Amino acid sequence: MDDRHQPVLLRETIDAIAPQPDGIYADATAGYGGHSEAILEASAPSGRLLAMDRDAEAVEAVRKRLAAYGDRVTVLQGEFADLTRAAERVGAEFFDGVIADLGLSSPQLEDAQRGFSFAEPGPLDMRMDRSQGETAADLIARLDEAELAGILYRFAQERHSRAIARSIKRALQQGRLTHTTDLRRAVVRVLGPHRRGRIDPATRTFQALRIAVNRELDQLQALIDLLPELLADGGVAVIISFHSLEDRMVKQAFLHDRRLALLQRKPLTACEREKRENPRARSAKLRAARRVARADATEARL
Repeated sequence: MDDRHQPVLLRETIDAIAPQPDGIYADATAGYGGHSEAILEASAPSGRLLAMDRDAEAVEAVRKRLAAYGDRVTVLQGEFADLTRAAERVGAEFFDGVIADLGLSSPQLEDAQRGFSFAEPGPLDMRMDRSQGETAADLIARLDEAELAGILYRFAQERHSRAIARSIKRALQQGRLTHTTDLRRAVVRVLGPHRRGRIDPATRTFQALRIAVNRELDQLQALIDLLPELLADGGVAVIISFHSLEDRMVKQAFLHDRRLALLQRKPLTACEREKRENPRARSAKLRAARRVARADATEARL
């Protein structure tokens, strides 16, 4: 386990899921195991957990961390859309709780070879699953300037998307777009240098490209579509998001699906102490919903 990673909104997640002995739970973004281990501890001695992640490195790390829990936990690599098959594999018809933390982990951000950060030079990769799909470099090369600008605006609300896309494509044509730091320079040429107290000017561009590379909103929609059928009656879904596009999708789904009942009207956010101790928590929003009993949900639609 990499102790640099701190699970976000851990107490709030466990309070919402309320793990019980003999319950069965799914952590769909197991990451480095913080939420998963807390669920196993809270559901001792007999609660079971499916821990799943797209990232092979995270899967290996969480498998090692949770090895002591024996057959109470099953660790698999997979996407949200794989949850139904994964449930069958662990013999679960329904889950009593499902959680998804949609943020990047500290080890992912700090490993320059992953390409998620511009703190140090690294390849323009940005894939959660490095065994498949196109990299950020592939995506930039494939898209024309207008298409690239569209991604920057859609996924990051970047107001200067056209000028940034033009700068990025020019750097590529000139052979000056090899590393993450090169990409940042292309953005800074448009927006100017980083000012103290503000987010780095390249942050939105990196966010947009990462979302596009990993099809993150499509992945989230797949999870949202599956949740009502995966949850047992009374089971709880918790989703922790880190930007407005994700949070809006979760909010609308939880509000308008009659099979789900909100646990709280407004999202839960980190306390000041957690924000100080874990900067990742500053933008985190937790929304939770409970599965309405199937008979009640059917009656509500009649």
